[in-house]
Amino acid sequence: MSDTINPTGEGSEPRAVGKAALTGHVGAGTAPETRGRTTISDSVVEKIAGMATREVPGIHSLGSGMARTLGAVTDKVSGSRSGVTRGVKVEVGERQAAIDLDVVVEYGVSIVDIAAGARTSVIAAVERMTGLEVVEVNIAVDDVHLPDEADEEEGEGRVQ
Repeated sequence: MSDTINPTGEGSEPRAVGKAALTGHVGAGTAPETRGRTTISDSVVEKIAGMATREVPGIHSLGSGMARTLGAVTDKVSGSRSGVTRGVKVEVGERQAAIDLDVVVEYGVSIVDIAAGARTSVIAAVERMTGLEVVEVNIAVDDVHLPDEADEEEGEGRVQ
């Protein structure tokens, strides 16, 4: 991802979004939506992108093989369901976001079509919910799930 999105190099701090943060104009006489600052953390954008990716037909799961295995074990031990952000990495700036996705696709589907669908779904969801401009969605296809393969994440099943 580009360093221009997050020039400070800080990956987890919330960033300011909105006209007030950009213009500095606050107080009487200004529109209510510009009075104050809204911050959106990286983890919020990761969850939105993860959910939007899972809605794309042909996506079996997110995360590289090792991340899926370790995540499944961690989820079972802790009882948490943090898998929604597994395989999703974001960089959030003041007005823009860049997103990286690691996905596993179903055998027989067009990877080009799935990538286009994932980009469309993620960009629409993130921009609609956060107001951030998504400048790029990079997709790494880490594996193909074969019909006769058992899921590595017992009980998690197919994502769609």
